[in-house]
Amino acid sequence: MGLRNVCYVIVMSLFFWCGLYTAASRAVTADYPIKPIRILVGFTPGGGPDITARYISQRLSEEYKQQVIVDNRPGAGGTIAANITANANPDGYTLLAVSSAHAVAPAIYSQLPFNALRDFAGISQTAVSKYVLVTSPTSGYKNLKDLMQAAQQKSGQFNFSSAGVGSGSHFAGELFKSMAKIDAVHIPFKGIPEALTESLTGRVNFFMSPIANAVVFVREGKLLGLGVSSIKRDPLLPDVPTIAEAGVPKFESILWFGLLTAQRVPKPILMGLNHEVTRILNDPEARKRWAPIGLEPSPTTPAAFDKLIASDIAIFTTIANAGNIKAQ
Repeated sequence: MGLRNVCYVIVMSLFFWCGLYTAASRAVTADYPIKPIRILVGFTPGGGPDITARYISQRLSEEYKQQVIVDNRPGAGGTIAANITANANPDGYTLLAVSSAHAVAPAIYSQLPFNALRDFAGISQTAVSKYVLVTSPTSGYKNLKDLMQAAQQKSGQFNFSSAGVGSGSHFAGELFKSMAKIDAVHIPFKGIPEALTESLTGRVNFFMSPIANAVVFVREGKLLGLGVSSIKRDPLLPDVPTIAEAGVPKFESILWFGLLTAQRVPKPILMGLNHEVTRILNDPEARKRWAPIGLEPSPTTPAAFDKLIASDIAIFTTIANAGNIKAQ
């Protein structure tokens, strides 16, 4: 067979297999979904992963004309729900709503029943938010530098609360400790409400609270906001400086949320989900709904979300190793 004939056979074979792949892809996406989709949430109702999942599930249900059910499976920093998803049939009918805590888990658990990178495929980041460092108005601190100075003077006696070991608020507090060069004892609580209560009463010195949970208390003067964790000020608390402005240059700690599924879900289904989620989040209605609670719609490509998770795992592992932080 001459070279020309060989090339012809190769080209025609490629066309044939590409045609089969395209037809198969169309068939997969055309048939999806044919049954209810479940979005697992590894936390109790009311938090960021739950709020974002419920809004997206409602909109997906309308688009797909199929039930999209939110299933809360709280416990172990979200790892229970993550393990169910990792071991689910990779058919696109089991999704997982996550927060930054998904990237914290590999940093603090010595043994996980799943790999936070290899066992999941990113669908999209869904939203970003930020923290606000709060303290009691009775503390006497007028600004962040006052708090940092007090921490340096009371080394070993200063403390901060969090929503639990490995929570986003815990690691935001640890990052602040490191960059502010202060010593503060971590006091974990069961959740954000308990951590806020300890701040309101002044029994803890500070708390890196998700902004949505603290904004009303700060506005009412029941808590003092000393700095927000983003690079720019937040429109919900425009008079509160950024932590970088207030005395810790280059400080930034962002709380993110997103959707994952099992790693081996067919790519056409994965990309179809990404397309629908992106469309939902780019609708002005999403911004209107989430802005008052400090959430900003922030869709990404699957690859970009996977990259963010990998990057944060590395950052959180460094923080965990430096502070000898392990899950209890």
